[in-house]
Amino acid sequence: MKILTAAQMQRIDRITTEQCGIPSLTLMENAGRSVVEFLAERFAPLSSQAIAIVCGRGNNGGDGLAVARLMREQGLKPRAVLLADPTSLKGDAAQNFQRLLVTGAPEIAAELGAWREIKKTLAGTTLLVDAILGTGLSRPVEGFLYEVIRDMNEAFSDARIVAIDLPSGICADSGELIGDSVLADATVTFTAPKVAHVFPPACERMGDWAVKQIGTPSKTLDDDPDLFLNLIGRDDLAWLVQSRKLDSNKGDFGRVLIVAGSTGKTGAAALAAKAALRAGAGLVTVATARSALPIIASLGMEYMTEPLPETEAGTISLRALDDRRMEKLLEGKSVMAIGPGIGSSSETAEFVRTVVNLARIPVVLDADGLNAFDGHMNEFRAGCQSPPPAVLTPHPGEMARLAGVTTKEIQSRRVQYAREFSNRYKVNLVLKGFRTLVAAPDGSVAVNPTGNPGMATGGTGDILTGMIAGLLAEYPARPVAEVVAGAVYLHGLAGDLAAQDLDPASIVAGDLLGAIPKARRALRQVHAQ
Repeated sequence: MKILTAAQMQRIDRITTEQCGIPSLTLMENAGRSVVEFLAERFAPLSSQAIAIVCGRGNNGGDGLAVARLMREQGLKPRAVLLADPTSLKGDAAQNFQRLLVTGAPEIAAELGAWREIKKTLAGTTLLVDAILGTGLSRPVEGFLYEVIRDMNEAFSDARIVAIDLPSGICADSGELIGDSVLADATVTFTAPKVAHVFPPACERMGDWAVKQIGTPSKTLDDDPDLFLNLIGRDDLAWLVQSRKLDSNKGDFGRVLIVAGSTGKTGAAALAAKAALRAGAGLVTVATARSALPIIASLGMEYMTEPLPETEAGTISLRALDDRRMEKLLEGKSVMAIGPGIGSSSETAEFVRTVVNLARIPVVLDADGLNAFDGHMNEFRAGCQSPPPAVLTPHPGEMARLAGVTTKEIQSRRVQYAREFSNRYKVNLVLKGFRTLVAAPDGSVAVNPTGNPGMATGGTGDILTGMIAGLLAEYPARPVAEVVAGAVYLHGLAGDLAAQDLDPASIVAGDLLGAIPKARRALRQVHAQ
């Protein structure tokens, strides 16, 4: 699903009207009807609700006026309050004002004094619809409307607030808050989510939000090359739940090599290996420092292990490259994941850089595998002709080191940094965190909606690495960015399912392993409906 800015949404609406022949008034009517349907589903029966709809002077207000009329036509008695002089209304909003007059004029509160008087009479409101400001806001709300927004948050403690398109006071184009805004219990937006619906802290003001289709042809979005930001949805993952053939064998689902682990960091390798298998890989081998191998082997019965020469610190040594040992290990493998728990010694870092550059299969790079390229990105796949796909999975701190900036800078412009880095190095970049991003070399960025704070615990990143590697092995013919996005979504969904059974603060990484099959089953059930 596309994620849009205000300007992009305006352009899509204009194309819909001018090129597709759908009048803007029809779109507004459909928007109003979809809001009424949402309210009827969420707050049934509406006849038991004391409803007030507060409308601004623009198109958002026009939507609200349409909602009031449609409700009245159903026999409901919502109060409609217009925060503007009716003569100032233009276009579709003006037409919806005239249509509303048939069922009764709205109450007019064009200035603060009038609003304060009307507010006193709204004390018993149980359902408050915010139709004041829409997607066009670019600066903080001031004056009269600021007072109204503050009152909506503070003076209606018994009311549930539903915003049309965006809570008033929110800028559609950013996750940042530019000033005070309505704190909604739910939000209904149209055609596609906007940036503010998805990214924090603005998304925290939305409540439960829903996207309603109002007649905009899908091709107007699909054919626009400027729409590079996408929200990963369950509808995108039908390929992930297709049934396996009855005559399948383990070789059909790929062979994963996981180069990971060291003395004291054996769990990371085991978690990654188990996750690759749970994701669906047919065979998994863990190559690790010799002294770490017995522990890693004891942690799982389903994966194979391969001992490698080690340093005095118990990490993998450069001697593991002797006699083409790594080349031989890579033979016949579908994917290599490297980095979890591998250690940070300079010798091991050099080993990582060498192996990444010699691999001729897709590579998933994580943890100390990423740190090995801190200050060495000029060596990343240097001299490789037509290199295979690479997936890098940094958290913000690792991303900052790779990009040569601060973590604060990364967090302030996550999409921009992820997109630029992916394009520069021609990699698929998974920038982890709340709303994990999957940036592809073609400039597209997918945003993951799943996951929860309970996943902020050691080892969950190792599981993600294994899942990405496992799905890449299982689905070699699919676009890499699509498979990586599916792994990220499934990983977060497993975390959400684990949080249903456990207090989020008590979740450990191993809980996600048990939830991966449940997550796949949940996706399968959705697509079976």
